Amino acid sequence: MNERRSRNTARPGLSFVRRAFWPRAIGLGVGFLAVAGVLWGLDAPVWLWCLLVLYCGVWPPLAYFIAVRSRVPYAAEQRHVLFDSLAGGFWIATIQFNVLPTVMMLAMLAMNNTAAGGLRFIGLGALLQLAGMGLSILVFGFGFAPETTPQQLYACIPMLVVHPLTIGLVLYKLAIQLGKHKKALRELSRIDSLTRLYNRGYWKECLVGEFEHYRETCQPASLALIDVDHFKITNDRHGHITGDNVLSAVGERVRRNLRSGDLAGRYGGDEFCIVLPDADPLQAREILERLRDEVAGLRFEEVPELRISLSIGVAGFDPRMANATAWLQEADRALYQAKRAGRDRIVLSTELDEEGALEPGSASA
Repeated sequence: MNERRSRNTARPGLSFVRRAFWPRAIGLGVGFLAVAGVLWGLDAPVWLWCLLVLYCGVWPPLAYFIAVRSRVPYAAEQRHVLFDSLAGGFWIATIQFNVLPTVMMLAMLAMNNTAAGGLRFIGLGALLQLAGMGLSILVFGFGFAPETTPQQLYACIPMLVVHPLTIGLVLYKLAIQLGKHKKALRELSRIDSLTRLYNRGYWKECLVGEFEHYRETCQPASLALIDVDHFKITNDRHGHITGDNVLSAVGERVRRNLRSGDLAGRYGGDEFCIVLPDADPLQAREILERLRDEVAGLRFEEVPELRISLSIGVAGFDPRMANATAWLQEADRALYQAKRAGRDRIVLSTELDEEGALEPGSASA
């Protein structure tokens, strides 16, 4: 599967070719009726009817087959769109410029050319349409019968209805796809690729919003800062690959143990951060103790002897805090105390004595 994906990446335009197939197939299918409605009254030779059937019925799958097997599918499809302009000009002159089908074909070709290459392709398409008209005039001579009979009008109705509907559906699907891609890119810009938690920048933005919300509603909430104990030693002793595995595993355990409304992020390096709504510090401790127990049970095949522990500082929301930074600093001071007291423990900011409260923090630096 990866090999096939790499081949698709090396051959740009496959999605463009796939999007172009159905509008071409359906457009030529209903276009056959419009052209045939005029040819029927012109006593056209059998070979011309065969040519029309081949172009409208065989050309769409053939063009798709050629494009998807081309080294550059996008360029191949652009050439096919220009060929459609040449063929369209040929059929316009062949039906002696009958007004209604002529106008519809010109509009259809203009849409296709615009979608394939913008204004430049509109100009190229117009030149090729003129060339196609010239080819028809060389074969059949010049004819001009612009009047559209009621029968020919009826034959054009499917093209008037079906082709715009097909284009609309293609554009709708494209808009949905672009929306999904935009959402995915937005999520990627917010997510830390290693831990699958929010990255520091986006988490801090969310923290400010959460702080303002709690200040307005006076709801209880807690903020936790988490440090992986002795992570630098793990990195130095076992290598950065093992270190990445540790952070990834901790991130997975964080996601697994949090409630749906909790807001978790990677604060930086080996530090994690969590906002726990509707949880006072004692309730937050219970949730985080489960997380500590799970992380303590982690084992790594490449380093069986490795044991992981967490130091955690927790600060409850206080409406008297000046801003979100002050809340973060409270959790940071509690984390510093947890590390100073021997690590592998949870400390609440309410448990800090005056001496601990004056110690400089580490996570807010």
